[in-house]
Amino acid sequence: MDDPELAALRQKRMAELQQQAQNQAAQEEQAKQFEAQKQSVLRQILTPEARDRLANIKLANPQLAENVEMQLIQLAQSGRLQGMIDDNMLKSILSQILPQQREIKIQRR
Repeated sequence: MDDPELAALRQKRMAELQQQAQNQAAQEEQAKQFEAQKQSVLRQILTPEARDRLANIKLANPQLAENVEMQLIQLAQSGRLQGMIDDNMLKSILSQILPQQREIKIQRR
């Protein structure tokens, strides 16, 4: 009843699906390792208060937090950081990164 070509196609498709699953699992594992390494570096260069502030920023604006994390890691790896980054220093870094917002005042006459 089963066609040999159909069985071969099924086997080929199953092999492709298994390969995709393995590739996806490997990519997820790499992403987890990268995130763990990133968090380890951030623990070394940020004070607990600064880490808390960065975590709050990550909740509100994940893209901004990711950019800040990557910039901090690059600064640390290039050796341009002296000591740990405290909360005030992180605030100043954030103020430099964030675009300056204009304050709009409406005056009624």
